[in-house]
Amino acid sequence: MTLISRSICAVLASVSLIASPVFADEAASTPATPGATNDDGPVYGPELQGFDYPYPVGRFAISSQRQIVRMAYMDVASKNPNGRTVVLLHGKNFCAGTWKESIDVLTNAGYRVIAPDQIGFCKSTKPTRYQYTFQQLARNTHALLEALGVKKATLVAHSTGGMIAVRYALMYPQDTEQLVLVNPIGLEDWKAKGVPSISIDDWYTRELKTTADGIRKYEQSTYYAGHWDARYEPWVQMLAGMNRGPGKDLVAWNSALLYDMIYTQPVVYEFGQICTPTLLLIGDKDTTAIGKDRAPPDIRPTLGRYPELAKEAAAAIPGAKLVEFPDFGHAPQMQDPQAFHKALLEGLAARN
Repeated sequence: MTLISRSICAVLASVSLIASPVFADEAASTPATPGATNDDGPVYGPELQGFDYPYPVGRFAISSQRQIVRMAYMDVASKNPNGRTVVLLHGKNFCAGTWKESIDVLTNAGYRVIAPDQIGFCKSTKPTRYQYTFQQLARNTHALLEALGVKKATLVAHSTGGMIAVRYALMYPQDTEQLVLVNPIGLEDWKAKGVPSISIDDWYTRELKTTADGIRKYEQSTYYAGHWDARYEPWVQMLAGMNRGPGKDLVAWNSALLYDMIYTQPVVYEFGQICTPTLLLIGDKDTTAIGKDRAPPDIRPTLGRYPELAKEAAAAIPGAKLVEFPDFGHAPQMQDPQAFHKALLEGLAARN
């Protein structure tokens, strides 16, 4: 390596926190060829290029694991600020853009809202190599908030985002004002309950087979308690479009790494250590459990029983409050936004 090359590498390695807003994505979606497959639809880039978010997207550069990765985020101010900041953490099959209705409700109520895409997801970098841990994703999120001048925040976290939020609250208790967990996964340890492990290579093979129809059927049964509404279709196409696109291999590989992280890094055993005021908003008809389809037949019915898991979590987290939605599935914020946001705003106000 030449002296100049070494100097360039040294400069890159020294980069730690750079935040700069970007107001347009790099490419428009590519129309699918009519009748080409049974999975026709829009095609998006590996960083969701071509799929529009409801607010301007910034990109935050982090030197992480000997490379520069960029975390996409929306930072939306309120016209009548109340001094509090809410950070919205998305789930595995969701993105920051899916929080649109929550962002509108919260900013109208006075909250500044920051909604990031985690590394490996949606509009953020999908590295070819990365050791995914909930600690790493929590550190990335904390670095973003520091760069944006946020000293203390309330985390509203859905699905896999709930596992990140728990880790964040344990790592940064002084910086976490309140924790709101919306149908978080990780309320049980699937491995300990008998779900067999899946290699990353096998996860990758599975993810390469992702189609809009498969996403839609899974979400209808699990996220929406058997119901379907045209409002949900854009989120199906959001995911399927990346899996149709030119970066589908990279998207599938990162997804495989993330599934392995979720399966191998339980947070349930540390609920008793959470010292942040916590609100659980739970749709009782949720049945989400990672690897459930591979579990032995006698174990499968014991997994993802959210009415039981939610009560156990509320009992384990000191001082936690539980609000249940009997008729909702995994995504109550989408299934009935009005009921969900009423409960959310009441829970946030109770912290004042």
